[in-house]
Parts: sequence; C-alpha cells; structure tokens
Amino acid sequence: MVRLQPRLCYPALLVIAAGVEKISKLSVTSARRMSSTPPASYKTLKDRAICEVEIKRSKFIAIAEPISDERSVYSFLSEVKDPRATHNCWAYKLGDQYRCHDDGEPSGTAGKPIYSAIISSGVDMIVVVVIRYFGGIKLGTGGLVRAYSGVALECLKGAETHIVKPKLQHFHVEDIKQDYDTGRDGFVMLTFIVDYEKIVDLENAINSTCSRKIEFLKL
Repeated sequence: MVRLQPRLCYPALLVIAAGVEKISKLSVTSARRMSSTPPASYKTLKDRAICEVEIKRSKFIAIAEPISDERSVYSFLSEVKDPRATHNCWAYKLGDQYRCHDDGEPSGTAGKPIYSAIISSGVDMIVVVVIRYFGGIKLGTGGLVRAYSGVALECLKGAETHIVKPKLQHFHVEDIKQDYDTGRDGFVMLTFIVDYEKIVDLENAINSTCSRKIEFLKL
C-alpha cells in the first residue's frame, strides 16, 4: 500500500501495526515537540504500576506509567486523576526534561519528593501521580515529603522494568501523531515526517524491530 504526495519536501510516513507493545518500544521522539533529548538507552517501566499506602488515616495511591513524550503525560494525568481526591500530585521525567506539581500541598512537599523518587529508582521516561485522600490528621511538611516520596518509591521499586534502546533516532524523524485507538481490530497508527531518501531504511529498521506485521502508507 503506497501513495506519494509532496509535503514541504518531506513525505509523511504512516506506520500501521496490529499491536501496541512492540511499536511503543521504538521510542521515536519529536525534537520539535520536546526541548529535551531522550537518552540513548534507558531503564523504564514495562507497564503501569500501582501502589496504595495508608499513613495516619490518609490514603495515598501512586500510579506510575511509562511515557514517550509530554503529550502522553497529560493524557495519562487526565485518565487517572481523581477529582474527588484531596490532592493529585505528580512528576515526570523525559530524559533531561522534568516537571513537578504539588496540586495544593505546601510548596515542595509533594511534586519534588515524587521526582526525587524517580531519580532514586533509576528509571526514565515515566510519569508518577500520587493521589491523596485526606484522613483528618495533618502530616506536617516533613511528613508530607516522606509520604509522597515513600509511596512513589515503593511503587517504582515494585514495578517491572526493562532497558529500552531506541533504534530509529539516527533517522532524525519527527513523530507527529500517535493513535492507539484506531478501531476494533486493535491497530496502532504512528505518523512520521522523514527525509525522502531515508524512507526505505526507516521501513527496514521498523520491520526488524517489530515482531508484528507492519504496513506502510506514504503520503
């Protein structure tokens, strides 16, 4: 299935695969969307991890998720944040890019401790949200720091990890769209912009990385 159409001297390459898990490990990152440079290889989570801890009647639920870019951070947060909770605090790390959010807790007592837990665990390209349901007993600033960092670290320590070695970065592609819900057949669709002369090499690299059948549509 091949169709060519000029677009700013670059073709858009649609990659269609019948499964999410292999495609997601290609780790192609858009330099135009992210200010950071993803690591050459890194340890990250294989899948979502969840941990629940009760501290002085407050319930803390940590949810960690592997991510590929900043857009996936906010998609994840919109999915898991609980509006009924007292606080939904979070932090993420994308190579040398990171961000923390205290969500109403005293400054520096939630988001930064979560980020410190990410650093201590040695994982990268992840987001962690810690949801707190207040139980009526104040923890103080020190108690909050220990609570948020502790539950985040426990969540990450119990998570299954793997080493990701990106295979496509030397193609200098721009990852412009990721669609993980393209129909009932479970197809995944990724869209790239890449130099025309690199299309064949990029296709070969993707095929050698993925175990599932891949179809390419060039526009």
